[in-house]
Amino acid sequence: MFYEIQKILTSIFVVFIIVFGITKISNLIFKTELGVVAYKVETTTELSSTKEEEVLDMSAFISLGTVEHGKKVFKKCAACHSINENGKNKIGPALWSVMSRKSGELSDYNYSKALIEHAKVWDFSEMNGFLLKPAKWIKGNKMGFAGLKDDKDRASVILYLNQNSSQPLPLP
Repeated sequence: MFYEIQKILTSIFVVFIIVFGITKISNLIFKTELGVVAYKVETTTELSSTKEEEVLDMSAFISLGTVEHGKKVFKKCAACHSINENGKNKIGPALWSVMSRKSGELSDYNYSKALIEHAKVWDFSEMNGFLLKPAKWIKGNKMGFAGLKDDKDRASVILYLNQNSSQPLPLP
């Protein structure tokens, strides 16, 4: 019995020594001149400063996709959206000529308050951000779609949406 209690107490003592020992050693390793316990990570951030660079990025992004691939990927969207000219609204609004249209603009569809207040024109970069993660791009919208993570899929759907329009936007 005495040996069992001794084993338990010794185990607890060893655990405390190990935990406090690791804490002291890590404090010695990562201590800076100012006495702050931290490990500084050097980073450099280069921001795109010109509109021209952004256009080139969107141009490269759009070149990843094809209209044919967009038609295939759009089948995910077709459950809730119509893409045909004079197509009817379904669960979601009709998407004929959606590119260059203001968000929340169709009068015969009941948009969420968030989408109406967003009030931006759907262009290539706006549609890209929305299709990536709709709930994050326009917080409070009622579209229950997780988004398209794959760049090629997103670029293709955007090209397909742009093609299905009475006045397609010029490609970037």
